[in-house]
Amino acid sequence: MKVPSVRIPLVNRGKAEEPPGIAGFARVDRRTKNITKRLNPGEIAIIDHADLDRVSAEELINRKVVAVVNCARSITGRYPNLGPQLLLDAGIPVVDDCGTDVLAKVTDGAAVRLDNETLYLGEQVVAKGTPLTRDAVGAAMAEAKSMVSVQIEAFAANTLEFLRREHDMLTEGIPVPEMETDMSARHVLVVVRGYHYREDLAALRPYIREFKPVMVAVDGGADALLEAGYQPDAIFGDMDSVSDEALRCGAELIVHAYPDGRAPGMARVRELGLEAIACPAAGTSEDIALLVADARGASLIVVVGTHWTLEEFLDKGRPGMASTFITHLRVGGKLVNARGVHQLYQSRISGWSLLAMVLAAAATIAVAVAFSPAGAVLLKYFEATWHSFTYWLTG
Repeated sequence: MKVPSVRIPLVNRGKAEEPPGIAGFARVDRRTKNITKRLNPGEIAIIDHADLDRVSAEELINRKVVAVVNCARSITGRYPNLGPQLLLDAGIPVVDDCGTDVLAKVTDGAAVRLDNETLYLGEQVVAKGTPLTRDAVGAAMAEAKSMVSVQIEAFAANTLEFLRREHDMLTEGIPVPEMETDMSARHVLVVVRGYHYREDLAALRPYIREFKPVMVAVDGGADALLEAGYQPDAIFGDMDSVSDEALRCGAELIVHAYPDGRAPGMARVRELGLEAIACPAAGTSEDIALLVADARGASLIVVVGTHWTLEEFLDKGRPGMASTFITHLRVGGKLVNARGVHQLYQSRISGWSLLAMVLAAAATIAVAVAFSPAGAVLLKYFEATWHSFTYWLTG
């Protein structure tokens, strides 16, 4: 499916004699989740991301990029992915299908200029693509919706194949690593930097304050917890999308390894001078965190940012998500989505109750002072203080 070619509005930065278009420093990376760590406000992101998903688009928006140049097609028609529409709604122009040559031509941090469909490095044209508009994206999304049934069938086939190969994970779980973090008979909060994670963490503050769950992060979920003001107790993952600061925060580190024992993420941990435990298992790091929490006796597992709905499974656009579906079947008896906790949970002490207690305490103190011998002394003290203040104020 080819998105029709259109022109985006020109944005002049500076004086009228300056070249037209959007100027800024370029951040270049094939992987969107890597580039979002380095992006600064006002920069142009050059990525290679077919079927740009919602989570990636939200990260680009949060980083305040001024434009996105995509080497691949942001909407291939495989399924109705949500990323391009979110970028346009945020006022960020997207130039699509520029080809991968631009990744070699533009170095990270170079000053570039985007004028309609053309990307310039100095006066040299380094890429041309197709600017996306609301109408073009709307038409592409409508066409992509017809492919949802095909994607559901493919997802079901992948799930059955995974279940055939890894049925032990559903029936027996995974080998559980020896950990210092105690999860037995406790609530465990598993945070993934996915859908609505910021909003969900903010909504869960009363729950976290009262129940004090074990804080488990999956890769970049550790940065999400630190950003929200919380300290992770354990970090699971292949350690490719978590910051050095988060890895050094003191949390217990569990590196997700392949079933054969290879753990590429262990090298990064050791380079930082940190210790970690390898956990060989099939599936995703998100799955491992849930399965370990279940095996170590968690009484309830609350998830933030994990894949929960059909839309989220499809938007991830990855066959490996079949393992997450199987994991949810295994730990489903303990699993609660953060949105459900927020809607069902109410603090045992309401704000009105606290206000009534404060007012009652204040009234009690006032009566006690008024009818005690010390009341007259305090009254004279406050009166003298007030007169001193007014004299200082008026001279």
